[in-house]
Amino acid sequence: MTVLSGHDLPRDGEALQGAALHARLDKAWADAPGFWGWLTTTDHKKIGKRYIVTAFVFLCLGGVLALAMRMQLSGPEKALMTPDRYNQLFTMHGTTMMFLFAVPVMEAMAIYLVPLMIGTRNISFPRLNAFSYWMYLAGGTLLWVAFLLNIGPDAGWFAYTPLSGPQFSPGKRTDIWAQMITFTEVAALAVAVELVATILKQRAPGMTLARMPLFVWTMLVVALMVIFSMPSVALASGLLISDRLIGTHFYNQYEHGDPLLWQHLFWFFGHPEVYIIFLPGAGFVSHITETFTRRPVFAYPAMVLALVTVGLLAFGVWVHHMFATGLPRTGYAFYTAATMAVSIPAGIQIFCWIATIWDGRPVFKVPFLYVFAFIITFVIGGLSGVMQASVPIDLQVHDTYFIVAHFHYVLIGGAVFPLLGAITYWFPKVTGRMMDEGLGKIAFWMVFLGFQLAFFPMHFLGMWGMPRRVYTYPTGMGWDEMNMLASMGSFVVAAAFLLFIINAANSARRGAIAGPNPWDAAGLEWATSSPPPSYNFAHIPVVTSRTPLWDNRNHLPVMTGLRVDERELLLTSVMDAIPDVREPSALPSIWPLWAALSTTAMFISSIFTPWAVVIGTFPIAAALIAWFWPKTPPSPEPVIE
Repeated sequence: MTVLSGHDLPRDGEALQGAALHARLDKAWADAPGFWGWLTTTDHKKIGKRYIVTAFVFLCLGGVLALAMRMQLSGPEKALMTPDRYNQLFTMHGTTMMFLFAVPVMEAMAIYLVPLMIGTRNISFPRLNAFSYWMYLAGGTLLWVAFLLNIGPDAGWFAYTPLSGPQFSPGKRTDIWAQMITFTEVAALAVAVELVATILKQRAPGMTLARMPLFVWTMLVVALMVIFSMPSVALASGLLISDRLIGTHFYNQYEHGDPLLWQHLFWFFGHPEVYIIFLPGAGFVSHITETFTRRPVFAYPAMVLALVTVGLLAFGVWVHHMFATGLPRTGYAFYTAATMAVSIPAGIQIFCWIATIWDGRPVFKVPFLYVFAFIITFVIGGLSGVMQASVPIDLQVHDTYFIVAHFHYVLIGGAVFPLLGAITYWFPKVTGRMMDEGLGKIAFWMVFLGFQLAFFPMHFLGMWGMPRRVYTYPTGMGWDEMNMLASMGSFVVAAAFLLFIINAANSARRGAIAGPNPWDAAGLEWATSSPPPSYNFAHIPVVTSRTPLWDNRNHLPVMTGLRVDERELLLTSVMDAIPDVREPSALPSIWPLWAALSTTAMFISSIFTPWAVVIGTFPIAAALIAWFWPKTPPSPEPVIE
């Protein structure tokens, strides 16, 4: 046990342990009771769970839209909906899945898990964390309320100009879409900043960069990618709003603007976003594989370098989305090479996981089954992705269902399958109970086989010439049978997700009691109770290896000396996680909610009048002043070893 000395204040240590220590920490870290505590909480676990639940609500809503589209396309010349409604459906489906589910749910998992994995008591900037959730919820609510009022966006989730410009999209549909982008980017950027600060400065003593869990590495790379890529789409949507609402001409070629500027800005974000979604899935796979093969992941340094390389190369491939736009051919070779090169570090990760499984002692539980589904599906999607690096092939299949098949294989295979495995794996940590293994296996096989049935036929549809983004097709094109198979598969997938949700809801109430570490895993998140207390750890753990719970089965070393009467965190050095200073953690507050409500009012009002931006700054400023008003908190204390 390492002790941090300091002023004569109540601290954890030899004189304060057991029930007395837990009681003091509970009092210091607990939220206010009732609904007020729910509104004001800054506990990363509670906010992470809200994010996850909200993201899955949006997943279900987006899935219902997908089922409606597949019903429309299950046969030729169906008239279940109008072309306008279909345009709204596929725009809402793509927007919901990409902006309201895929990125937020991955960041939500990090909000919950990263502080536990690195052995700290809360995330950095916890009030900003609460603010980010309210902004995310407001943006999603705005989009779906507009859709229910029949003013949902209809220009595609990518909103290409000039189609989304004022001359071709009158009304407020595209304005609402563009403003929703602003909401989600504010939320995503806030979480990214929190994660970078938490990972770099709050790791447990001894957790050097070379000992960080692989999921923490993936989220560090992802957070930096968010910081560097998402301002691009925020700028793009801001310029679009300016064109539509105040008469600028950034995308108007007749006034010296350029419609292709939108595609450059959007895809400079859009392709890194694919890896922002995929890389957390890779982190999930690493932890699940390690636990269920009973050995550390093979070639840890190669895995870390592969993660960083993917993050860097992701910024050099955006133009492969634009091969069909008539750009100068001299640049195509570079983007072709970059697209092919990014498959190399992804392949290294695949081979490292296979080597880990080969050299381990696999235990085939439900989370581990999703690893196999991920490897099979993602490899298929990756191979079809490399095909798109070839300009001639891309020109032939760019606007066909081959692309629909490809990106669903990459995103569902590379992100959703690992996510389902991760939820099953960490479910006992969150709830204290185990998910039902039998129902879990049934849901797994349904979603895996149903997915192949739904999306593999789309490869053939694309090669046979079926264009995407069409609401119907004529008889006699040879597409009828494959579309019927795809529609049948989509309903199997929907049934599988329903069974997964039922299993989770039932297990949360009646599942078997899990215990602190039911999988015999190696990470620090399993060193505390399940579910964790409000303060996460009674004593801050000390890390001596990459697999601390396997290497310290009898006694995990800890560090003491943090205050128990105030919320206090231990900050450590960036490289070697050497104790640096003690830092107070923000108390619960209502002002993040008020700041989010003020910002929401300003964003929505600005759709109707630009004066809202001016007037709306005053309530936002008032909320921020109250948020940051000094309340004489304890100042950071230097650590004295």
